[in-house]
Amino acid sequence: MAKRTRMADDAGRRKNKAGRYAQRRNKNRSGSFFLWFQAIASILLMIVILMLNMLPVKYLAMAALILLFLWCITFTSQALRKRKGTSGKVYSFLITCVLLIGTYYIAETNNMIAAITGGNTRVDKMAVAVMADDYAETIEDAADYSFGVQFRQGGDNIQTAVTELQEELGTDLTVTECDSVQDQAAELFAGNVDAIIYNEAYTELMDDAVEGFSDNTRIIYEMDIRTEIKLGGGSDDTLTKEPFTVYISGIDTYGEVSATSRSDVNIIAVVNPTTHQILLITTPRDSFVPLYGPEVEQGALDKLTHAGVYGIETSMETLGALYETDINYFVRLNFTSLIDIVDILGGVDVYSEYEFTTGNDSGHVVEVHKGLNHFDGVQALAFSRERHNLEDGDNQRGRNQQAVITGLLKKVISPTMLIRAGSLMDQVSKDVEMNVTQAQLNTLIRDQLSTNAKWYIQSVDLTGTGGRDYCYSASDQLLYVSYPDETRLAEIIDLTNIVEEGGTLPEGEALN
Repeated sequence: MAKRTRMADDAGRRKNKAGRYAQRRNKNRSGSFFLWFQAIASILLMIVILMLNMLPVKYLAMAALILLFLWCITFTSQALRKRKGTSGKVYSFLITCVLLIGTYYIAETNNMIAAITGGNTRVDKMAVAVMADDYAETIEDAADYSFGVQFRQGGDNIQTAVTELQEELGTDLTVTECDSVQDQAAELFAGNVDAIIYNEAYTELMDDAVEGFSDNTRIIYEMDIRTEIKLGGGSDDTLTKEPFTVYISGIDTYGEVSATSRSDVNIIAVVNPTTHQILLITTPRDSFVPLYGPEVEQGALDKLTHAGVYGIETSMETLGALYETDINYFVRLNFTSLIDIVDILGGVDVYSEYEFTTGNDSGHVVEVHKGLNHFDGVQALAFSRERHNLEDGDNQRGRNQQAVITGLLKKVISPTMLIRAGSLMDQVSKDVEMNVTQAQLNTLIRDQLSTNAKWYIQSVDLTGTGGRDYCYSASDQLLYVSYPDETRLAEIIDLTNIVEEGGTLPEGEALN
């Protein structure tokens, strides 16, 4: 009896021992699962960081060490645990979730950078318009109409539009050639043609020539003509080794940023990446300057803002000739862009030279104080667009736009921008376009993060004298223009040469 009892006790102990072993094995399996899961998430994060190709080696090493340290905490909590190690498993699960979310957002950042860089396309929005009371609702209804066209301004696009319409309708169009876009509008209103084919970028020119043009006409057909822009170039590290100039264009539209349009903001940034000097040059939109570009009469005098309707290349060549520098890069944004960018950055600190209230033409009334102001997106846009309540009008507006850009630069070059990069890129991918390549931009950011260099910026603007003159884009109308001050122009050219030749700007302000 005693022997059977001892045998039963031994069997019970063996069973309990086996049960405890199985329990420990299950615990080890769950602990190993969390260790492997966190390790895989850490490796994935490092892979996308490497693919981003934006962080310098010291940041990459720091990221790798942090990930290893976090994994070691999990390993210790499982390998040296005295009990179930539940807290270690919860910790590992939370860390792994954070790593996976970070991996996703960094991958999205890479996609967004790819979306805004490498812009090499311009979009011309062509339209067919009839009088508002015309019975035609579609282009098919107007197949037998007479169409007013003109080939002096953007003639290649007009010809392309005519050809595509003929192919779509399967018939030859009856066309009447006009001398200008203004003449097109007048001929339509006079009833000499039934419809007109034109570039929508010229709408304001037609409004100026024929009162009520937009209100009394109706567009029955639209098409986009996309043209490759052959600008930029250079190796991946060009922007970190050689001086370069960027044209910053603010177009007067809320639509597609690639669309051809007047450029109301015209700023060029002359940058020397080795001396860390930046010269911002603002040219008022009404400056009466010689135009240069593929679609204009070379040297024809016009308002600078009109250069934009012939494509961004015309604006760049015109400003390059004016300031005797080569402009190969552009950043193009519309008015919507500024609101988005500033809001995502958490607002922007802007220094104002004067105290004033924005006018009704801006759409938003803002009380601006002399000195430092903190603006949200809507306020920054109103501040940038105001000119009527400023004594120096458009010239001061240009200086105010420079102040906003300076404030944005101060935030963008800060390492803390890494935290906001994902949301920033996601919002502005549709609002901003540049022809800098992704590799060039990544290299530039990596160089700044590596050196944390202090940049110096000086802002200047081209002043002028107001008057009225005939412009290339409106040859039969006297329009308000600003005649550039030749002395001021020469001073700006000298400052441009200083930056490009490696000198120091005399009034440079530190950005950080």
